[in-house]
Amino acid sequence: MRTPARPPLDGLKKQLDRRRAEHAGKPRDGFVRETFVLSRSDARLKAREWFERFPKQAYWTEIESWFERPGDVIEFTMRRLPAAD
Repeated sequence: MRTPARPPLDGLKKQLDRRRAEHAGKPRDGFVRETFVLSRSDARLKAREWFERFPKQAYWTEIESWFERPGDVIEFTMRRLPAAD
């Protein structure tokens, strides 16, 4: 009795390559990130908005990084979990 031939895996390989290309360079830790470039006062308001909308205890919301640009402009990245448990 012969063992059956392996099925072609070209379709699976193409699908994997496509998904890897879509997510290239993105962190794979499950967090949702959004970067803002705002004046200092607007940056504070935006951060408060995120913490009110996505409470830190449930979503692990935090300011991941921030950088002060010329002209009192703040560039910062907020991160949170996509859903609360």
